Amino acid sequence: MGLFSFFRQELAVDLGTANTLIIQDGKIVIDQPSIVAINRITNEVLAVGEKAMQMHEKTHSNLVTIRPLKDGVIADFQAAESLIHGLIEMIGEKRKFFSHLKMVICIPSGITEVEKRAVFDSADNVDSKETYLIHEPMAAALGIGLDVEEPVGNMIIDIGGGTTEIAVIALSGIVCDQSIRTAGDEFTMDIMNYMKRQHNMLIGERTSEQIKIHVGSALHELETPPDDYAVNGRDLMTGIPKQITITYQEIAHALDKSISKVEDAVLKALETTPPELASDIYQKGLYLTGGGALLRGLDIRIASKTKLPVHIAEDPLRAVVRGTGIALKNTDKFSFLIDRKSV
Repeated sequence: MGLFSFFRQELAVDLGTANTLIIQDGKIVIDQPSIVAINRITNEVLAVGEKAMQMHEKTHSNLVTIRPLKDGVIADFQAAESLIHGLIEMIGEKRKFFSHLKMVICIPSGITEVEKRAVFDSADNVDSKETYLIHEPMAAALGIGLDVEEPVGNMIIDIGGGTTEIAVIALSGIVCDQSIRTAGDEFTMDIMNYMKRQHNMLIGERTSEQIKIHVGSALHELETPPDDYAVNGRDLMTGIPKQITITYQEIAHALDKSISKVEDAVLKALETTPPELASDIYQKGLYLTGGGALLRGLDIRIASKTKLPVHIAEDPLRAVVRGTGIALKNTDKFSFLIDRKSV
């Protein structure tokens, strides 16, 4: 048994639109952007993760950077395989000596059967012998310490890069859910469009992401506002690089419509919640996870809209992968895990 465990490798994978995280032996060993850099001429993979992100939007004609996942699902099959393979290789050279790879991979709750098969096929192609899938809201609930098996309703709002997953969980299952493709990437695009429209300034995805991190807000009035942020970009009128300073109020205005879509999805999920579970949610409140949970004032705005308490998870960015890691240790116990036979 000891010899078998030496040759066995178990990985919990949060395969995200923006970032991919991997847990091995209870520790997060990989936290990298979900991006691949490929040579167009030879199709050789030049870099994955952080190194590829440094090349993003700075490439020449022979080099392309690809984000294999769009809206939480695999959009480019080959690039996704290259990403998973490259990140697993980063774990260490010991990988080549392992003969039995077991993986639990996190997926959006709104995924189709075809998209599930694409994830299984990608896992097969990196030589996974045992693969399970877990829905993001369920993983998030496990990651923040909720008992998903008890007969009590909990509502999870997981705002990732590609999708916002809203689900009511009870008795090891998702009772009702809403999955919308308005999330972190959409917020990034909103900021880029706002800068173009309002300031005649062209900025890239990476700059827009930095704006979101430094002055992103869901509210026009914050108790502890962030400092104004200097943005570099290209003037659309003159074509010359320039710098302007923007405030969090401007970004709140830019994100307003997308955040309203998230609010509407939360309300729809509450409308379809059975009354007994609604009673539990009234007492316990809503739980915010994912990178979007870090947007300033979002919890206050959703609480104001729903008239319910909203709790931001501790380390919301890693809640999903922590839950996926718990599922990995309990694949025999959790009935909600999806294996190839059930697809």
